[in-house]
Amino acid sequence: METVLRPVIVVGGSVFLTVLIGWATDVLLRKADARHSETPLWGLLRRARVPYQMVLCAALLRGSYDQAELLQEHRIGIGRTLTLVLIGAAAWLVIRIAAAVVETTYSRYARAHHDPARVRRVRTQVTLIMRVVSAIVGVVAVAAMLLTFPAMRAAGASLLASAGVLGIVAGVAAQSTLSNMFAGLQIAFGDMVRLGDTVVVDGEWGTVEEITLTFLTVRTWDERRITMPVSYFTSKPFENWSRGTPQMTGIVYWHLDHSAPVEAMREKLRDILRACPAWDGRACTLQVTDTTPNTIQVRALVTAKDADDIWTVRVAVREQMITWLSTEHPYALPRVNTAESVLPPHQIPSPDGASLRRAYDFPRTGRH
Repeated sequence: METVLRPVIVVGGSVFLTVLIGWATDVLLRKADARHSETPLWGLLRRARVPYQMVLCAALLRGSYDQAELLQEHRIGIGRTLTLVLIGAAAWLVIRIAAAVVETTYSRYARAHHDPARVRRVRTQVTLIMRVVSAIVGVVAVAAMLLTFPAMRAAGASLLASAGVLGIVAGVAAQSTLSNMFAGLQIAFGDMVRLGDTVVVDGEWGTVEEITLTFLTVRTWDERRITMPVSYFTSKPFENWSRGTPQMTGIVYWHLDHSAPVEAMREKLRDILRACPAWDGRACTLQVTDTTPNTIQVRALVTAKDADDIWTVRVAVREQMITWLSTEHPYALPRVNTAESVLPPHQIPSPDGASLRRAYDFPRTGRH
């Protein structure tokens, strides 16, 4: 009876204590979250319930397994497996706690500062910092797991002795990856490009959607995703329309007849912009910027708070102005001037109208 009850008590007690401690901790976190609604920390820490309970269960089972006297012939293998689970769950728990702290810090900063550019910059930095922390914790956890095997500990001296050569070989082999990683850190802390920035790269206009240590994703206006190495943004020029301030000035061109009512167009432009919610009211001008023998070039300058709104303002002004001109002033639209054809004075038609002849080729001698 003792051989049956002992494993049941040890394993069942460990699981029961894990559930009980996990439930009590979750209740305390819920109360703390309700009491301190100004910070999301306690609510974010509740996301670590699963790794927290895994750590508790693995630690209790690892510490009490010898008293269970269960599967003694596999005692070493089971003990090592529980140790590996404990290390992995602890690394997972550390990453979740670090993520909760970083997210809380960012939320406080975002509430305290209303400048979107600064908020995006901090968001980019904390995202990359969290990725670095996760990578470091993961590497340390894997190293700790490997060191639980005696063969790995015995090979430690030889690994350390060859670390210099391996480092050089790895550095040469991973040169591109390392350059991208350093470029990612340079982007994060150099404030070159941030999450949510509007950029133009290789002639494509889009919004920065994701930044990692090695690549950057740009979401274009037509919902495509362009993935580029972060080293591109440190080695080649690109347009960042959100740098400093997202406000933009847009241009609309028309090619019209010389008789176009320019002053009336200025008044109509103001009316169109007053009815356009995307216009921010900073600037509104209309000028004749060029002329040709057949047309004039009219340019309108409009402003908006960001790249999306400036596109809306431009298309609205272009469409409504053309509609108004075609309805109220159709003579202002470009026309193709035509006239009757006049023959050169040295050419006259023949009497039968079938061909042309030149007066000086057939002198009036009476002979044909």
